Amino acid sequence: MKEKSIELLNKAIADELSAVHQYMYFHFHCDDQGYDLLANLFKRTAIEEMLHIELISERILFLKGDVEMKATTEVNKIHVVKDMLKLAKIMEESSANDYNKWANECSQNADSASKKLFESLVEDEERHYSQYDDEAENMVKFGDNYLALQSIERSKTVATTPPAGNQNKN
Repeated sequence: MKEKSIELLNKAIADELSAVHQYMYFHFHCDDQGYDLLANLFKRTAIEEMLHIELISERILFLKGDVEMKATTEVNKIHVVKDMLKLAKIMEESSANDYNKWANECSQNADSASKKLFESLVEDEERHYSQYDDEAENMVKFGDNYLALQSIERSKTVATTPPAGNQNKN
């Protein structure tokens, strides 16, 4: 029943591709607004999702399947950080739930390696969820000050960095 595993693995690739696109979109907008910590979190998560795609693709190829590179959803054009975090949590929770189900399906089809892969992905998705949940809680606790502090940190860095042509050369 390797065909079923290949089908599920390709669904996971579609999910991961959608996440990469969404998180990079959020990264660009957070970076543009000066929210460096959040921008970097979204970028790091997108990179982890790309690594997931690589692992999943290797498994599909081992099973002699073809890797489908189709995202499941279009990017949601969200610019409000609170809404970005809300969507990120929904995406991560949904992925973790799907991967748990798919691990069980692979197990029922005597594909323990794909089962283990899905289980490891669940752990990563749950960690991502937790990171986004922590950020959402920080926004509730600190309100707009939380984002203002990130912008201030960037302003301090920019203000204290010498222009490219004026750096002392030893």
